Amino acid sequence: MKSDRGQTLPIYIWLTGVLLFVAFAFFAFAQAASARNGAQSAADAAALAAAQDARDELMDGFELSIGEGDDWLDWLGGDKFTGEGARGAAEALAAENDSTVIGFGPAEVNGYPGFRAEIETTYTVGDSIIPGTESQHARADATAIVKPRCDVDPAADPEKAVEFDCDGGDSFEIDPDEFELGDLPEASVLFSVHLAD
Repeated sequence: MKSDRGQTLPIYIWLTGVLLFVAFAFFAFAQAASARNGAQSAADAAALAAAQDARDELMDGFELSIGEGDDWLDWLGGDKFTGEGARGAAEALAAENDSTVIGFGPAEVNGYPGFRAEIETTYTVGDSIIPGTESQHARADATAIVKPRCDVDPAADPEKAVEFDCDGGDSFEIDPDEFELGDLPEASVLFSVHLAD
């Protein structure tokens, strides 16, 4: 009996070591997955911030162009923004999520304009049983687009009242002769901003 116990003790020690190693390895993978999820959230937020900045620019340009010529309806296409403040907006949101923008640029998805942001976390995966993770940063990228939500009759005369039919059943009319700043509906009625699939 004593000899049997003596033989099983090394097996128990070995199995305990294996189980501890497996547990630490799972913990390392969980750390990496957590860092990756954080990076993806930061990339999503950065891309959305850039697209929302572009939508705000579209709204301003659209509002200021009403009644100023024949091309004011062209703003509804969603592609007349310059994107000057988009990168700054992306960088600000990335920083709030402990990340840095390392790649940024315009993007087009299914004909809709937007922005692609690539970020890297300022934090690392952390110490783990896998060598090198203590200096490894997570990276991710995302693309967000600005999508027009309203249609106008192609034959509409931009010098007369124009009827807008928008997603969700929203509709409104703009008469350039009677329009005043502040008369437009919310930006979300005219344009949606969302992550590209």
